[in-house]
Amino acid sequence: MMLRSLCRAGGAILQTQRTAPKLWVTPAQQRWASSLPMNTVVLFVPQQEAWVVERMGRFHRILEPGLNFLIPVLDRIRYVQSLKEIVIDVPEQSAVSLDNVTLQIDGVLYLRIINPFKASYGVEDPEYAVTQLAQTTMRSELGKLTLDKVFRERESLNANMVHSINQASDDWGIRCLRYEIKDIHVPPRVKESMQMQVEAERRKRATVLESEGSREAAINVAEGRKRAQILASEGEKAEQINKAAGEAQAVLAKAEAKAEAIRMLSVALTEQNGDAAASLSVAEQYVSAFSKLAKESNTILLPSHTGDISSMVTQAMTIYSRLSKTKPRAPAQVLEEKSEEAQDQSESPQ
Repeated sequence: MMLRSLCRAGGAILQTQRTAPKLWVTPAQQRWASSLPMNTVVLFVPQQEAWVVERMGRFHRILEPGLNFLIPVLDRIRYVQSLKEIVIDVPEQSAVSLDNVTLQIDGVLYLRIINPFKASYGVEDPEYAVTQLAQTTMRSELGKLTLDKVFRERESLNANMVHSINQASDDWGIRCLRYEIKDIHVPPRVKESMQMQVEAERRKRATVLESEGSREAAINVAEGRKRAQILASEGEKAEQINKAAGEAQAVLAKAEAKAEAIRMLSVALTEQNGDAAASLSVAEQYVSAFSKLAKESNTILLPSHTGDISSMVTQAMTIYSRLSKTKPRAPAQVLEEKSEEAQDQSESPQ
């Protein structure tokens, strides 16, 4: 009996190298796991690989990278797991959104084996299990969102996918690192309606922007007119003030000039030959006034002696002499005269 078991063990050692079943393989990548090595007592495990060793059909230990020793016949390398990051292409699948729109969606899954023991004994086909889990999780997550939110919230959708996959794949010794959506295909009619919606939204934005521009332009024009009217009124006010001030200054200047002329004339008349100068001035004014007759109006008033200038000058000088000889009376004399007149009036009836 012992001899038969030794022969079987020796036959197992001498048999040719067997290839491992395909693990984590996708049709596009055609990636194959390392073949199962033979037990040669002294083994060298490559970096980022974990070899699962069984002793007499039972899990014994996991070989670390580097030099390792095994017992022939009793120990056997059962699984070879890669600890590198693995990329799995999730096939395209159909899903229904919250607003009953059928979508065709595919993605890429990035994961890593963190526990070779669970990855070897926890699930029969890790690739199939993770792929099916990603598809079912994607369907459930898409069913919670409307079509518009699917395109706007891709990052949150990817994060929810990673969280859901990690909750289920923890027993398999697998950690999902990322999930990225590659393409989202919508039905042609829905795509046309989306394009029409986008065009309508853009036209709406253009109309709103144009109306806002027209409103801002009208407001600016009204503000400009208001400011222009205010500035014009202020300018007119300042102009009237300046004009009034100028007219007042002109009146004052004319009055001061006239007063100065009168003072100078009075001084000149008190000097020697002042009467002769006054006569000459009156004669000149008479001649000047007589020359302007019938120029501004059809009505003419002629003096009785138009040809006797000397008599008119003499008459004017006589009036001037009489006015110059009269002196202003004091207020006391005026009061006395008024009181005397009142007494005369009171005595007259008696």
